[in-house]
Amino acid sequence: MTSLFSHSVRSEMLALFVAESCAVALLVLALLTAGGAEGVMAAAATAIMVAICAVLVAGAIGFYRPVALQGLCPSLVHGATGAGVLALVLALLLAMLPFDHAQWSFLELLAAALAGSVAGIAATRFVFGLLRLPLPRLALVGSAAEPGAIHRNYQPFEVTLALPVGEALLEAVERGRLRAWRIWAVVSASSMPLAPADSRRCGAAGLQVFTEAEFSEHGLHRIDIDRLPDGWLASANSMRESGWSAGLRRAFDITFAIALLTLTLPLLLLTMLAIRLDGPGPIFYRQERVGRGNRVFQLLKFRSMIPDAEAFGAPVWASRGDSRVTRVGRFLRLCRIDEIPQALNVLRGDMSIIGPRPERPGFVEQLGELIPHYHDRAVIRPGITGWAQVNHPYGASVEDARMKLSYDLYYIRRRSLFLDALILLATVRVVLFQEGAR
Repeated sequence: MTSLFSHSVRSEMLALFVAESCAVALLVLALLTAGGAEGVMAAAATAIMVAICAVLVAGAIGFYRPVALQGLCPSLVHGATGAGVLALVLALLLAMLPFDHAQWSFLELLAAALAGSVAGIAATRFVFGLLRLPLPRLALVGSAAEPGAIHRNYQPFEVTLALPVGEALLEAVERGRLRAWRIWAVVSASSMPLAPADSRRCGAAGLQVFTEAEFSEHGLHRIDIDRLPDGWLASANSMRESGWSAGLRRAFDITFAIALLTLTLPLLLLTMLAIRLDGPGPIFYRQERVGRGNRVFQLLKFRSMIPDAEAFGAPVWASRGDSRVTRVGRFLRLCRIDEIPQALNVLRGDMSIIGPRPERPGFVEQLGELIPHYHDRAVIRPGITGWAQVNHPYGASVEDARMKLSYDLYYIRRRSLFLDALILLATVRVVLFQEGAR
């Protein structure tokens, strides 16, 4: 496990990212200089830029997700989508780069860049596949080993051993039951903590030992809500942000929101026309949501449901195949187009680009009574996208809200520009493959 800007990254995944970057750069450089050594420096700069674009697109498609090492060959849909997106990105990049096209037509240059990128990533993943690097297996000690806890708390990791509270982890190590390489031990709070000397002996045997709360945060990138102390916010990254960082974040929000509205203007006009032609009712939908400091604001969306969808009762979560969703609205929800007007909320200061999703006052009151620390998510601005949105599908239950809160609190605790970049990349995957839409 490697820590990058307060965010834990699996060492194998980081190695895969670096190896693919180098492989793509070298292959593209070899293709661009195949006809001679002229313009080597310009070709090298182009190859590096192509490699950066290639691995960023791969990340956006989901090639570096925690489960990626379980199946290094992406699905046909993901692979084809990734190649298409990469071709578009490379076309834009090569059109702007000052590389000498004398020996190459633009299409030849694009073909070389795309071929080098695909071949570099495919070859690297083939080699990593031969190494057979699975997700680390888990040895659970104490209440962490209960069947319900295993299914709920440790997916997608494989549990290789479960030990009762009375059986010492170190004894199991010495008996050879945990000799396998790459095992993480998760010790429940009810078990006796390991002495420093015992921890060193476990480390020498190849074991990394975590408490349940530590594993949740570092291995699963979410917070164990039940074991979170009351004063945790004092040490959260979001609460220690300097004025300069806050100003930079706000400048990014404004710039991104303006760019989003500008680039999607033709799409927005077509959407407005489609909603108007689909049936009676307003084009936009305004709804009360709870923002930073529990302040209520009016969230703006394209209307995707019939007018007065909740006129006869309390607010309810949307369900799969919800009959209230219109024909046009179903498409808007699948592609997340209905969310774009929230960029206006960002410009007004109600929201940020990245943060917890804002909920309705009725749900906030209800969930605040049922879930510990639920109101802690209100310490930062809500966002159009966020860590919970890209890691957990649409939630329509208290249990879903609890899981999403665990991701939201992780973001609040570990917020950084690096984590923001990961969320933006993951948002591309969520939108392209319509993950969790209802």
